Amino acid sequence: MTTAQITNDFKEILTGRRSIKKYDPTVKITRAEMEEILTIATLAPSSVNMQPWRLLVIDSPEGKATLAPLARFNQTQVETSSAVIAVFGDLNNFENAEEIYGKAVEMGHMPMEVKENILASFAGYYERTTTEEMKDVVLIDGGLVSMQLMLAARAFGYDTNPIGGYEKDKIAEAFGMDKDRYVPVMLISIGKAADGGHASVRLPIDKVAQWK
Repeated sequence: MTTAQITNDFKEILTGRRSIKKYDPTVKITRAEMEEILTIATLAPSSVNMQPWRLLVIDSPEGKATLAPLARFNQTQVETSSAVIAVFGDLNNFENAEEIYGKAVEMGHMPMEVKENILASFAGYYERTTTEEMKDVVLIDGGLVSMQLMLAARAFGYDTNPIGGYEKDKIAEAFGMDKDRYVPVMLISIGKAADGGHASVRLPIDKVAQWK
């Protein structure tokens, strides 16, 4: 696959990121390019590598029309972006354990005995974990993949905006997903910025960090 990544300058990726509200509506990210961005994003770490994130790419007129009333305070992002990615956390993520760890054995990352021991211990953990505890896990992991997605987008020359203000209790069902299984994390609009966005202030390190 031909990559359209435009920079590997990590500092530029970090310092150049802005939360963009308005995009160039004529710029459409191709399916292949979006898949490449998402592939990089999903290299993010997750609890016991269960990768509980589920990414719904909303880029069709029909999909955006479904999303619009659920994100009433973010209409410009929905209308002008190339896509809005709804990030969910899958509470039943352990269903993929065999696939993930079986592939690890196949690729020589671990011997079969180690895989079997790990899955046996994980199975007990997942049986004991409450829904609320698992929700906390997938929200953290969903945040990790979301940030990585926004940075990957910058490397490809695109801009993003994380959105928390939407109808979280309705979005899963609106797109045919099981609301009891899939926990909404955030929306991320993505596209080509129509302007430079606004610089923002960060608190100094001595205000947010401490050494002991």
